[in-house]
Amino acid sequence: MPKLDIVVPHQLAESEALERIKGLLGQLKQEHSGSFTDLEEQWTDTGGRFSMKAMGMAVSGGLSVAPGQVQMKGNLPLAATPFKGRIEQIVRDRMERLLT
Repeated sequence: MPKLDIVVPHQLAESEALERIKGLLGQLKQEHSGSFTDLEEQWTDTGGRFSMKAMGMAVSGGLSVAPGQVQMKGNLPLAATPFKGRIEQIVRDRMERLLT
């Protein structure tokens, strides 16, 4: 199973960074409503866990917010291996925009 490990720096308060990241999954679900289903999220004051189906494939992972950085780790289905680099770039770009 391919793994994602993305670290994005930020200069926000940790609580602000977390609030912005929380909205990301919901935005993606709205923008790609035909592709994302079964979104589940569990949040704490320092991060969270998520799972969903993207184009029918299970995706799961977690986010942690620390001073100066947000880290996302995720598991992709084997069928997504050819797209791993592109997925990482899209997620990184989106997180960078959110955190600036």
